[in-house]
Amino acid sequence: MPKLTLDDLAKIREKTKRTTEIREGGDYRAKITVHMGTCGIAAGARKIMNAFMQIMEDKEISDVLLTNSGCAGLCSKEPMATIEVSGQAPVKYIDLTEEKTKQIFEKHVLGGDIVKDYALGIGSEKTDY
Repeated sequence: MPKLTLDDLAKIREKTKRTTEIREGGDYRAKITVHMGTCGIAAGARKIMNAFMQIMEDKEISDVLLTNSGCAGLCSKEPMATIEVSGQAPVKYIDLTEEKTKQIFEKHVLGGDIVKDYALGIGSEKTDY
């Protein structure tokens, strides 16, 4: 295996920094939560998370927060993600594939249009008592 050069290390550092910025967020126009409980991971949630990360890196998008959570309680619908676009109700997408992920990112995250074919529900599970 060849030795790493300082240039190689700088490239690795820059890529890691970009990935960390994507996951930590800050001011963002949208939030993507990939549900990664045991059932989600078994169903392929890591591929979904990686697909979102790759899209964001390829498009150099830094104003979208990408994060994960545990199980959303619908194991049979995994892998799942929740998209929250600023000014809109959250949308839970189910039975995701990498191709569906690309469509959801383009149409919903970037365009603001819900992809109804893949959506389970629109709105928050939060209740005010």
